[in-house]
Amino acid sequence: MQDLKLNKTLLFINALVPLMLLMWDGAHYQLGVNPIEFLTRIFGVLTLIFILITLMITPLRKLFGWGFLIKYRRMLGLFAFFYGCLHLVTYIGFDRSWSLSSTVADVIKRPFIMVGMVSFLMLIPLAVTSTHAMVRRLGAKRWLKLHQMIYLIGIGGVVHFYMIVKSDVFYPIVFMVILFVLLAMRLYFRINKAT
Repeated sequence: MQDLKLNKTLLFINALVPLMLLMWDGAHYQLGVNPIEFLTRIFGVLTLIFILITLMITPLRKLFGWGFLIKYRRMLGLFAFFYGCLHLVTYIGFDRSWSLSSTVADVIKRPFIMVGMVSFLMLIPLAVTSTHAMVRRLGAKRWLKLHQMIYLIGIGGVVHFYMIVKSDVFYPIVFMVILFVLLAMRLYFRINKAT
């Protein structure tokens, strides 16, 4: 129990390291020529990273028998939501100057923002229902069905990233390949379980 608490504390601190580094860079004016675009992009990438790490938990458990990893999945998922919130706040607050009409117009005009917005909106119910109390309230089957939306969110996030990049698609494709492998592994485990 003591080890679990320590590990969760270490995970919490490490998950905040990117934010602390960004704050340091911001305080020293080292966020590039367009800090708003840089922050929006990096918070989006961090959201995707935490979604993919969260999706890695089940394959790692199945392949190596690392059942203990399940205890960290909720925190990893909530960090995906946390960085997703920062991504959205940076976009709406700094890029759109907190204008609802401007944000809605931008979402309608630019399909990649629509994809990102829908993906983020799907992330909200997962964050809200991440507690043990919500698992009991919804029932395990309904809770699991709801949380399978993480697959759609992952796909939406990768598509959003790919659509943003205008020329160098290397990193979106790396994310796409990782996501494809993780989803293929889950499908493989499900088919094997059924047979």
